[in-house]
Amino acid sequence: MHPEVHLALHDTRAAELRADADAYRLAATAAEDGRPAGLRTRLGWTLVEVGLKLAAPAKNSAPAPA
Repeated sequence: MHPEVHLALHDTRAAELRADADAYRLAATAAEDGRPAGLRTRLGWTLVEVGLKLAAPAKNSAPAPA
């Protein structure tokens, strides 16, 4: 193996990671611009809603026994 091969592989992987980070950053910025929310955001708010419903006291239609 050539001694400089690992440097080339490292540079390639670093470029891929930078591209992924840029894509993620652009997606996060786009979500703030009024575009539809991503799946992760919608799922998160759905879980918050379910949690709030579980934490709220139950409404009984029957009166409490005296």
